[in-house]
Amino acid sequence: MNFDHRHHDDEPEVNLIPLIDVLLVILIFLAASTSFTRTRQLQVALPQAQAEALDARPALTLAISQDGQFALDGHYIEQGNGQSLAQALRAAAAAQPGAALNIDADGRTPHATVVQALEAARVAGIGQIHFLTQFQP
Repeated sequence: MNFDHRHHDDEPEVNLIPLIDVLLVILIFLAASTSFTRTRQLQVALPQAQAEALDARPALTLAISQDGQFALDGHYIEQGNGQSLAQALRAAAAAQPGAALNIDADGRTPHATVVQALEAARVAGIGQIHFLTQFQP
């Protein structure tokens, strides 16, 4: 006697229509509840380089290389810390009172190095600081 009436050829069938219906409802819900407004975080106006003649006033030139070395008016400054740069700037500013500082930094100079130079200029008492750029037509 064979009481097993199951057919071995019958495979379970997955009905995809309810799954598609549920996914479409979720998609419609997400599209209706999402806000499509743009939020702006910062308004930044990038500077433009213009070819202008330098002032005739006396100026100190601080060159900063891409590896963080400083040169003040063509003379290298030993970079033990920011104090040595501040002392060199203070001595140069005392020799030329009222002189501005022109910072000529390499394009690949780390931002922290330029900030260190700005801090040294503040400590040295230099009030006018200019950044030199190259004009590219």
